This record gives sequence, C-alpha cells and structure tokens, in this order.
Amino acid sequence: MKQYEKKYDANGRPYLETALPGLVLTRLPLLNKGTSFTWEERKEFGLMGVLPTHVSTLQEQVERSYANFKSFRTDLEKHVFLRALQDRSEVLFYALIDRHIEEMMPIIYTPTVAQAVEQFSRIYRYPRGLVVNPENIDQIDTLLENTPFPDVQLIVATDNEGILGIGDQGFGGLAICIGKLSLYTAAAGIDPAVTLPVELDVGTNRKDLLEDPLYLGVRRARMEGQEYDDFIHRFVTALQRRFPNVLLQWEDFSKQKAFDVLERYRDMVPSLNDDIQGTGAVVLAGLLAASRVSQRDLKDQVFLVHGAGAGGVGVARQIVRGLQLQGLSVEQARQRIFLIDSKGLILKDRRGLEPYKLEFAHEPARVAGWQLRNGIPSLLETVKEAKVTVLLGLSGQRGAFGEEVVRAVAANTPYPLVFALSNPTANSEAVPADIYRWTEGKALVATGSPFEDVTWDGAAHPVGQGNNAFIFPGLGLGVLTCRARRVTDGMLTAASLALAEFVDKGRLAQGGLYPRMDKIHVASKQVAVAVIQQAQKEGMATEKLPENLEAHLEARMWRPEFLPVRKAGSRG
Repeated sequence: MKQYEKKYDANGRPYLETALPGLVLTRLPLLNKGTSFTWEERKEFGLMGVLPTHVSTLQEQVERSYANFKSFRTDLEKHVFLRALQDRSEVLFYALIDRHIEEMMPIIYTPTVAQAVEQFSRIYRYPRGLVVNPENIDQIDTLLENTPFPDVQLIVATDNEGILGIGDQGFGGLAICIGKLSLYTAAAGIDPAVTLPVELDVGTNRKDLLEDPLYLGVRRARMEGQEYDDFIHRFVTALQRRFPNVLLQWEDFSKQKAFDVLERYRDMVPSLNDDIQGTGAVVLAGLLAASRVSQRDLKDQVFLVHGAGAGGVGVARQIVRGLQLQGLSVEQARQRIFLIDSKGLILKDRRGLEPYKLEFAHEPARVAGWQLRNGIPSLLETVKEAKVTVLLGLSGQRGAFGEEVVRAVAANTPYPLVFALSNPTANSEAVPADIYRWTEGKALVATGSPFEDVTWDGAAHPVGQGNNAFIFPGLGLGVLTCRARRVTDGMLTAASLALAEFVDKGRLAQGGLYPRMDKIHVASKQVAVAVIQQAQKEGMATEKLPENLEAHLEARMWRPEFLPVRKAGSRG
C-alpha cells in the first residue's frame, strides 16, 4: 500500500492524500508534520490530544531545531541530532539544512561523516535504506519490493571498501549513502521519496570490526573474485527489473573494483561513480576557474596527481578531456600529467602495475635524464624535473605537500596551483595558510574539506572547497529530468564547464576557485542545464523538454514545505 499520494485541488494547490491513521503519520518522516498539523488535520486523523496545543509554523520548528543543534558540543553529536531529525521529519530536516547549509554541510557530510561511518554500529538509530548481503541476495526481487516507496529513481550504493580516505569500514559505509542522498535533495531538490541508499554488505577484512560484539554487518571476510562479481550482477539485473529508469551511483568502491563495476554496468543502467567521475569533474572545474585568474590555459600547465586511486585517475581523465577541448590529442594530454602513488611516479615497467593505472604510466625513457636518488622519481623529484605547475592531492596522506615540495612548484610558475583535496580534514595534504606563506601569497589554493579564510597581505582570501556536491546533485537532476540513457564523459565535462563559469569574478579575485556553499542550489541548477543540453546533443536524452530548461527545473525541484494532508476518500 502506498504511504501517500500527491494530488492537486481545484485551484492547482498540492496536498497529500493518505489512508494511514494519525499516529502512524507521526512516525513516518515524509508525512510527519509534528506540531504543525493543523486543527482540521488533527480532527480528521485522530490526533486531538496527542500533540501540544500550539500549532507551529515550519519556521518556528526550524528555530527550535536550530537551537537544539547549537546546544551540542561536538560535530559528531550534531551529526547524530540531524540524522535523528531526518528520521523524524524529512521536511523539517531539509528546511533546517536549507537555512543553514554552509554551517551544516560539513556536519551531514565531509568531514564529520567520516566519524559517523567509523561509529555507525554504535550510533545506529533508525532503519534507512536497503541492506543486501550474502544471506538475502537470493531474495533480491522481494527486497526491492519491500522498499517503502514504489517509484525509486535514484540509488547510491556502496560496498564499503574505499570509504573517503579511511578505507574498509564494513557496514558503516551506509552512512555515506545516506549523506550523499541528503545532498542530492538539499542541493538539487530531488524528492527524497524517490531516493534509496543501498548497503552492499559483502563482508569486511577488518578484524576489529568482526570481533566487535556491536558490529551490525555480516561477519565474514570480504567477497572477492567470481563470488563478488556474481553478487553485484544479481543486484544490478534485479534493479533493471524493478526500477528500469533508476540512476545508480556507485559509491566508495576500492580501486580496481570501482573502475571494473562502472565499466561493466554503465551501459546497462544509467550509472556513475562519484569518486572517479564526480571528483574528476569538480577538480577540472577548479582548474578552469583558476585559468580565469592566471590567464594561463590548461594546455600550458604540467599536472602532478598525488594519489592514484579511483579519485586520482578520475581527475587525470577529466584533465585529459579539458586539454582536448584546448586542442591537444589524448596522447599529448597524457604527456602533461604525472601520477604518483605510494611507490613513486608510475612508470610502465613497474611490476604488478594495476590495469587502471596503465593509461597514465610513462615510459621509463621519459625520466632517463632526471637526477634521481633511488631510480624511481619521488614527489619532489618529479615536481623539479617535470617542471610541475599544478599539484593535486588525492592521496589521503596528511602533510604530503610539505614546504620544500610547494616551494618547488612555485619555482616553476608565477601562479602555482595547489589543491589539497583529501578528506576528511585530518588527511589534507597541506594547510591553506601554509601554502600561502610558502608561496608568498602567489598560490591558487583549493581543498577537499572546508577551511577558514586565509589572511594574507592584509586581506582575507576564501579557500574554495572542491566538494563533489557542486557536481553530482546537479548531474543527477539533469540526468533524471531528461531521462538520459547513459551518463557520458561529455556530460561530466559539461558539468565542469558550467561550474567553472558559475564562480563570480569577485570571488575569483580574492582567490576562491569554487562558489560559496550557500550558492549550491543555483550552481546545481546551472550544472543540470548543462548536463541536459549535452545529453540532448549526444542523443542520450529520452524526455522531450521545453526550451526554458531553468524554469522547468525550478518547477520540478522538491522543496521542504509542509503540505496539507487529507484522508483518502474524504471530500474537499
């Protein structure tokens, strides 16, 4: 039975119709209005005497909730409060986020979500999403029928192995899926009733989790090989049967699996991997914005990507696309990009080189004339010998960009670009204030986690946050709106271009390479328009849309507001 149905009265005003009894309404997050149920609704649904006398406005509830939020001391406590609020009243949760998005974004997502992931089995409160594991995969069709809403259009699914910069987190990865979907709604107005977080609980190799009596996940070593592949395939094919139009986001898969799963299924269902594609797109946007400041084309830069996991390779791929737009061939573009992992610069003669790194491996002859201490170029040696001008950190290694490395980049260019993008904050490759100091204020800086403005030469300089939330919500909105058959690389690049153009000149002049977080709603809409236009250009859009895409998107976007609730079968 449907929980509710959205309808419109004779004047075109929306309302919700349900056959559920009143007390049940107060237990369902998308229907619960709390003290905002009107007198008429209280009478109709038998809530007289159940609720306090005063009928609150949504704004009053937001003010009360914000006061409660501010009363907590730690960020994790604030995170738990917000999740509990979401589990009680989705509308109130999103109304609160909407009014305080810059303050609360780091609480509902990075960096605080990393703590929530690590503590997930201890802070668990309320069932949210779908859990698929080895014990229930045989009933996957039934599991999908059990989802509370029949029209799922957007899924974020994780196998928990490559969570942020903290690795295998077992069952705790579900917190990432919940957080990502919250951003799809908060930033791009995607109706929470059509979203579903999915936990692919395929085990963990963490001994401490397996021995923890409170651990909520399946207690076994991680699936690997054919068993893992079969599990994922059964999940995807069941999705095709149940929700044929769903957009599937793969989240925090580890290294080779991230690439393999994306390539295997991106033609079966519209799908993306935010760690690969979203990270690449948001970094390309920052680089393009930096070009507006330095007046130096991307094709004139030399890039070093420190960290060759899913994010690092995804960034390198999007840089290639950016360089192609400026006239370089794929091979010419790759020659300007250097990838470094824990073993040093990636060269083609390395034994056991993972397949996904091969496309950016250089020939050993490329470094034949370099002055090297141990034969394999280090981070510092590569910066010096390759004349690197752009330093991109996706390694998860705190402090990896030390003073000597940053000064070496600054010696190669009047506008050194230093992006310390690893999350959470504790894993950032460098602190923005240090980068400014080491480069005498010349650097163009971005980070993955939020940092305070840097005061340099008597002026405050905002630190742009290269947060994937500037890309994936708008991308999702665009794909769902035009019913794209596939998420293409061209759509990701279009999203990058739109975001780069969105950053206003005043902010760029101060050093901010990304928009303020409170501009994310408008930025997401611009990204969605660009994605739709690219989908139409590539013949991937299946939905015919009006010419005024902005107005169409504005009308489509879900907003946190309490709608009237009526009993099914009642008159009026």
